[in-house]
Amino acid sequence: MPTVDEPNAKPKPAATKADREPNRLLLKLSGEAFGRSGSGVDPALLADISNEIAQATTLGAQIAIVVGGGNIIRGAQLAAAGLIQRATADHMGMLGTVINALALREALDSVGVDSRVMSAIEIRAVAETFIRGRAIRHLEKGRVVILAGGTGNPYFSTDTCASLRAMELGCQSLLKATKVDGVYTADPNTDPTATKYDHLTFAQAIDKGLGVMDMTALAMCQEQDMPVVVFNFQKPGNIAAVIRGETIGTRLSVR
Repeated sequence: MPTVDEPNAKPKPAATKADREPNRLLLKLSGEAFGRSGSGVDPALLADISNEIAQATTLGAQIAIVVGGGNIIRGAQLAAAGLIQRATADHMGMLGTVINALALREALDSVGVDSRVMSAIEIRAVAETFIRGRAIRHLEKGRVVILAGGTGNPYFSTDTCASLRAMELGCQSLLKATKVDGVYTADPNTDPTATKYDHLTFAQAIDKGLGVMDMTALAMCQEQDMPVVVFNFQKPGNIAAVIRGETIGTRLSVR
């Protein structure tokens, strides 16, 4: 039976763009999340990071993850020794990120999190080739998408890859997980007077040369107005906390 609208009922406000968009985030994990430089994959660290991500998936956000490979190999450092061309060394580093991505997928599977590995380098035996539309479909189905192989091109860091993928996938923000709890005026491990920034503009980070991310990545985020949060992934619960929007670490934005 049809109902009669109440005469004084207020019309519901139209859904805004923000209401319609999913809570989609990109998490950048360095190779240090998996092991020390050149040490390979540490099972204990892998278990810790997979449990943290599993906790974060319960919050309803769609999560894409770009992984680094410094625990396996650092292309720039290898090339600096002079025996291997930089382009080849960088491709070797990209393959290192595939190793970490496969390890993370298996660890997430062990804690009940459905995930997919997508690589910018075609390596169909172990990973899907990155296709933007397919990655978005995985995210819409609630899967964690692990992005390996960097951009697929030499001379670009995984920070630049994270910035690029965050924009391609329509993420609301880029979460950069590090070993320190934000961005400091100097290295807090060597300078006891270093103080932490709660907020920085991209222009300030670039002008001060703070080393938050490489310049290409920062410039891309500035141009496309992609907020970045730098936080300490080693503190339990921090990944979930930053996804909930809690004020931790350092936030970088255009203004």
